[in-house]
Amino acid sequence: MTSLNQTRPDIRSILFALMMAVFLSALDQTIVAVSMPAISAQFKDFDLLAWVISAYMVALTVAVPIYGKLGDLYGRRRLMLFGLGTFTLASLFCAMAQSMEQLVLARVLQGIGAGGMVSVSQAIIGDIVPPRERGRYQGYFSGMYAAASVAGPVLGGFMTEYLSWRWVFIINLPLGLVAWWVARQTLIGLPVPQRKPVIDYLGTVLMIIGLTALLLGITEIGQGHSWRDDHVLTQLGVALLALVVFVLHERRSPEPLLPMHLFANRSAVLCWCTIFFTSFQAISLIVLLPLRFQTVTGGGADSAALHLMPLAIGMPMGAYFGGRRTSLTGRYKPIILTGAALMPLAILGIAFTPPQSVILTGLFMVLTGIASGLQFPTSLVGTQNSVDMKDMGVATSTTNLFRSLGGAVGVASMSALLLAMLTTSGLGHLSGGAIGEGSSGNLLMDSLHAASGPALELLRGQLSMTFQHLLMISAAVSVLGLAAALAMPNNLLRGRDDKDR
Repeated sequence: MTSLNQTRPDIRSILFALMMAVFLSALDQTIVAVSMPAISAQFKDFDLLAWVISAYMVALTVAVPIYGKLGDLYGRRRLMLFGLGTFTLASLFCAMAQSMEQLVLARVLQGIGAGGMVSVSQAIIGDIVPPRERGRYQGYFSGMYAAASVAGPVLGGFMTEYLSWRWVFIINLPLGLVAWWVARQTLIGLPVPQRKPVIDYLGTVLMIIGLTALLLGITEIGQGHSWRDDHVLTQLGVALLALVVFVLHERRSPEPLLPMHLFANRSAVLCWCTIFFTSFQAISLIVLLPLRFQTVTGGGADSAALHLMPLAIGMPMGAYFGGRRTSLTGRYKPIILTGAALMPLAILGIAFTPPQSVILTGLFMVLTGIASGLQFPTSLVGTQNSVDMKDMGVATSTTNLFRSLGGAVGVASMSALLLAMLTTSGLGHLSGGAIGEGSSGNLLMDSLHAASGPALELLRGQLSMTFQHLLMISAAVSVLGLAAALAMPNNLLRGRDDKDR
């Protein structure tokens, strides 16, 4: 097979293109947040402001499983080039937007492109590297996510302050073109499916409707809307109906978009559960910890972004060690289990350490990052190892789907919980902008800036207790990921000799 003839330099050049693609897609989840006040000030439109981030996340999540199936049917090279090209062109549209509506539509298109970059890149590693060696390569991708989580806020803040918010998108143009050109030159000789493509159009439409409605409903709850609101209930009802019909249709489809037999695979399902709860914690902490730091210590947005650095440093450390150890032993469960056991302990450590204690807080954040890094790439390798080669793309994309869903549900539920806790603790006047619509957190900061003296200290003390309780709940949720890891079978990874099994 062609994939077995890849030389080491070939794999390195392919890896460069894939890592660029993953970095760009992850960067655009974080780089825009710092620019939100400048965007709202220019367009004078607060109603759609939250959707500048949410539209990208929703489109990316919905696109991931579709790319996975199309890659299995048509080959991954053309899907990667399409995703990179769409993302880069959409970045140009974002930079040129003259209204909030145009910007949100361009972000939807950008998310569609990014979905291909995330899904297809990891499936390509599955094509060219045997499962036993795959952990360390997937670890590099976790490093890209970690780098983007720190580089995004720092770069976004610098460019918004000294250039313009439009540069947040302009920076994607040269990087995207380089990644596209490198991908075009290097992604040659990848396995090309021999079977005749059959597109499941009805399944595709049902999945788009179901996932979009679900994510819109979850996002609005996270932005402070009650789940009892008519439009939120309508979105969740449409999501439930569409996804139920989707499952019934997929069971009968000759070429399903998401084969239901994968959900009978115990190892794959438990890996998906693990990655869901890992992403739930990692993404919600990336949102909540800077807000905790700013509100409790009074630090600025730049220092809040740097406050995340220990978390971002820990992720590639865990991914590197987990990947190496998995390759050495051939077993992925012990690594996943170690990360899942460490996660609730590390989050509890953050909860009971005041953010002013920089060294101790940083230590627990590094441990949280290591716990995430141990689980992300290893769960993906475990999934890929448990399925046939013909399902590699769709299994990989389903893993990324659960990762995206975990992040979306984590941010929405933790944000909604924070708003509820602020209200019940007598801080209801702050909860309107704690994380959500319109001000992107500015109302909470403005309220703190308006207070002074003993009133300010009392307010910060109450907020510190609120965040402590929130993090304790987060630690409790992470125990569900530990339960999934405990139930996981301790399978041996396939080696190079039986790669094509």
